[in-house]
Amino acid sequence: MTMFSWRLWRALAVLTLGAATLAAAPGRAAEGEMIAPTLGEDGLYHHDFFLQSFLDLPEDLADSHADGKRLVVVFEQRGCIYCKQVNTELLGDPAIHAYVKENYNVVQLNLFGDRSVTDLDGEVMTEKALARRWGILFTPTFVFMPEDPADAAGLTGKDAAVFTMQGAFGKHTFTAAFEWVKQKGYEGDAHFQSYVAETLAAREAAAQ
Repeated sequence: MTMFSWRLWRALAVLTLGAATLAAAPGRAAEGEMIAPTLGEDGLYHHDFFLQSFLDLPEDLADSHADGKRLVVVFEQRGCIYCKQVNTELLGDPAIHAYVKENYNVVQLNLFGDRSVTDLDGEVMTEKALARRWGILFTPTFVFMPEDPADAAGLTGKDAAVFTMQGAFGKHTFTAAFEWVKQKGYEGDAHFQSYVAETLAAREAAAQ
C-alpha cells in the first residue's frame, strides 16, 4: 500500500461537490443544510453515525462485513484544525455524510487516547499505543480496512489496510477516496490519482 505525501494530497484538493437534495427529517439537516457534528468532552468532533463499539477491531470488521459495509478507522486529536474541517465541512456536507453513513462503519480513535483497543491480530493496547504501532503521525488519518475479514487474519491494522488517507482535502478528493475503496479500486491497475482525475473530468463535463 502506498502512502502519498502531504504535498501530493494537497495538490489533489481542487474541487467541491454539489449539495445533494435530502428530505428533512428529525435528526437530519433540511435540504441543503450542513450537518453539524457534536464536540465531545474528549475534544473530538463526533457524528451520530460513527460506530459505537467496544473498540474490538476484529469484531467491528466482521460486523461491518455482515452489514455490507466497509470499515474505516480514523485517528483524530483535540485541537486539530484539519479534523474540525473534515467533520464540519466534509462529513457535514449532506451528500458526503449520506454516502459515508450508508457504505461505511467509522471507528474514531484519539491519537493520544487511553481507551483500550484490540488490533486486528488480537493484540490489546491503548489508542495512543495503537497509533504508534500503525505509524500514525498526522491527524486526521483514515485507515481503510479490507472488505473480507479473512484478508486481515493474523495481520495488524497497518498491514491489513488497503488504503490510507491523511488530511483534509477538497470534497471531490475526499469523496473519491471512499468511492475508490468501496469499488475496490486498490485491486486494479488504475492508480487512485487516475480515479480522482477521471471522476473530476466526468463531473466537469456533466456540468457543462
